[in-house]
Amino acid sequence: MSADIRLSDALARVKPSATIAVTTKSAELKRAGHDVIGLGAGEPDFDTPDNIKDAAIEAIRTGKTKYTPADGIPELKEAICAKFARENGLAYKASQVHVAPGGKPVIYNALVATMNPGDEVIVPAPYWVSYPEMVLMAGGEPVIAPCGPNSNYKLTPEALEAVITPRTKWIILNSPSNPTGAAYTKAELRGLADVLLRHPHVWILTDDMYEHLVYDDFEYWTIAQVEPALYDRTLTMNGVSKAYAMTGWRIGYAAGPEKLIKAMGKVISQTTSNPCSISQYAALEALNGPQDFMAERRAVYQQRRDMVVAGLNKCAGLHCPTPEGAFYVYPSCAGMIGKTAPSGNVIKTDEDFATELLETEKVAVVFGAAFGMSPAFRISYATSTEALTEALIRIQRFCAALV
Repeated sequence: MSADIRLSDALARVKPSATIAVTTKSAELKRAGHDVIGLGAGEPDFDTPDNIKDAAIEAIRTGKTKYTPADGIPELKEAICAKFARENGLAYKASQVHVAPGGKPVIYNALVATMNPGDEVIVPAPYWVSYPEMVLMAGGEPVIAPCGPNSNYKLTPEALEAVITPRTKWIILNSPSNPTGAAYTKAELRGLADVLLRHPHVWILTDDMYEHLVYDDFEYWTIAQVEPALYDRTLTMNGVSKAYAMTGWRIGYAAGPEKLIKAMGKVISQTTSNPCSISQYAALEALNGPQDFMAERRAVYQQRRDMVVAGLNKCAGLHCPTPEGAFYVYPSCAGMIGKTAPSGNVIKTDEDFATELLETEKVAVVFGAAFGMSPAFRISYATSTEALTEALIRIQRFCAALV
């Protein structure tokens, strides 16, 4: 009889990823022969552009398959500096850049490098499922700042001021947001910056992963660009996953103060070590190569967004705001709570709603409680128009059947 290993107390504080769980459940049902439409994964359905693939193939052919510096090759760091200067008006040196195997490790490396027991991280809700869990794993305490539909799911200066304490180490700002698609205007960031200027002990981590996926002529800004006085305590994070359809290539990056970047480099040198060498050369081409394909893809995403918002708002009991960016919508299902599903089960929570929708109509969505804001659910429209059209028919049918 083998002995049970005692798991860490830190891990006991952490919940599994609900988005990954939904994707896994969808895949299991598909393998069992069910006609499932998965709207849970935050992954572009577009392919990686050919010039990026070609750069990766060339890297393989020319032997660029060895270890690299732990936090990124110099050429990629220079390209990241050029990107920040070109697109965000931010001046960084290569020594201020950190490259990791995905955006998630960038955030985790920053937290592990800076957090001590009792340190707090402000996490506006709805939030990406991994933010509070990474804070917990790093030994800190997530402080949730609710941002409801009345503020279009965005943090207000008053709400920010209310949750800052002497223990606050970081605030995480994600714009456009996963899960809501909400994006902060320059004026909204200005309001938050004014609060943060009054609290110089608070550092800012901006997750700008969906920067290029904004619609309706929305003008994108990041907070260090809006308020240069915050530059020295801001880590500006981005990556190639969403805009360049490179989720599987696993390249995220960030720029910030040299002391912080050096500390993050120490973390990555003793954990994952370098991101895949081939992926780094692909990312180099992504940042330096043609960018014109993005406009065409943005137009497709915007059409899908408009279709999904309109289709969901035809359902009595659902209310879906129109987000500024990303490829998610976050409809409220408050009008469904208390109703009875065709199975006879009463819908008491948004998790019940998502479960019954999957069981009855084979449409997979992620329930809002996973993102810290209920009753709601997230739909990813990063899938084909045909699949979305059929999914909306099924959702409308499901909602009409509730009594």
